[in-house]
Amino acid sequence: MLKAGVLGAGHLGKIHLRLLNQSDKYELVGFYDANKENAQNVAEEFGYTYFETIDALIDAVDMVDIVTPTLSHYECAKQAIAKGKHIFIEKPITNTVEEAEHIRQLLAQHNLRGQVGHVERFNPAFLGVKDQLENPMFIETHRLAEFNPRGTDVPVVLDLMIHDIDIILSVVRSKVVNVQASGVSVISNSPDIANARLEFENGCVANLTASRISLKNMRKSRFFQKDAYISVDFLEKKCEVVKMKDAPEVPGDFDMVLQNAEGIKKQIYFDNPEIANNNAILDELETFANAINTNTKPIVTLHDGTEALRVATQIINCFK
Repeated sequence: MLKAGVLGAGHLGKIHLRLLNQSDKYELVGFYDANKENAQNVAEEFGYTYFETIDALIDAVDMVDIVTPTLSHYECAKQAIAKGKHIFIEKPITNTVEEAEHIRQLLAQHNLRGQVGHVERFNPAFLGVKDQLENPMFIETHRLAEFNPRGTDVPVVLDLMIHDIDIILSVVRSKVVNVQASGVSVISNSPDIANARLEFENGCVANLTASRISLKNMRKSRFFQKDAYISVDFLEKKCEVVKMKDAPEVPGDFDMVLQNAEGIKKQIYFDNPEIANNNAILDELETFANAINTNTKPIVTLHDGTEALRVATQIINCFK
C-alpha cells in the first residue's frame, strides 16, 4: 500500500481524507492544514493524524495529495517533488501556465508520477459514452450552479468551466486555434457567468457556458458527430445516445425513418449505455495508485491539466 498524505483539510480535503482512509490501495498517514484551528478540529473529529509542518508530512509519505487553495499548488508541488514524492493535485493544476509547465518539468526530471483532479473524467455518465465519442464536430456545454461564496476568489472559468474544458480537450484530438469569450461580474470581483467559443484546427467548434449565480444546478454536455447525437448529464449521471444508420428497404411499423432532400433515408435508433455506479473521486485516486504501482501513464496527466489551464487562461484574457 502506498503511504498517502493530504495537504489541505477544507471541504474537498476532508472528502479526500475520508476516501484515502477507506481505500485498500493507500495507507493514510495524515494531513497538514495551514489553519491550525481547523486542523485540530479535523484531527479530533475524525482521528486523522495532524502534522505540524508540510515538510514533516511529505517526509512520511509516498504520495502527496494537494487539496489546498490554487494559489499554493505550485509551492506545495515543488516541495513534494523535491523530496521525491508522487503528487495528486486538484484542479486547476496551478495558478499560471508557467507554474504548471515548471511542475511538469520537475516531475519528469525526478521520474515521478503526477495526476490532476479533473474528476468529471471519472463521472459514470461520461464513462458510459466515452468510447462512442468519435470526432465530434460541435459540442455544447452548460455548467450552472447556485451561488456559493466558496470558490468566488477565482473566475467562474477556473471554478466551473475548466471541468468542461478538460472533457472537451480529452475528446477533440485537435489544436485550439481560436478562442472568443465574454464574462460578467455580477456579485463577485471576478466573472460569475461566462460564455466561450473554442474553434479547433479540425473544424470542431465548442460552445461553453458556465454560471455560479443560477437558480438551479445543471451540468450537461451535448456532442454532435456524424450520424450521432450524444448527451451527458454529469449532475444526474445520465446519458443518451441517438444514432442514425441506413434505413432498411422495408421499415418496420415502429422504425423512425428520416429522408433528406437527396432522397437518402436514415433510421433513427436509441442506444442507452449501461451506467455503473461509482465514486468518481475514489476512482481517480485509486487509478493514480495503479499508475504509480505499474509505472504507467495516469488517466489525467499534468500535461492534460496544463492544457486545460492554458485554454482557461485564454478565455479569461478575452474578458480584459
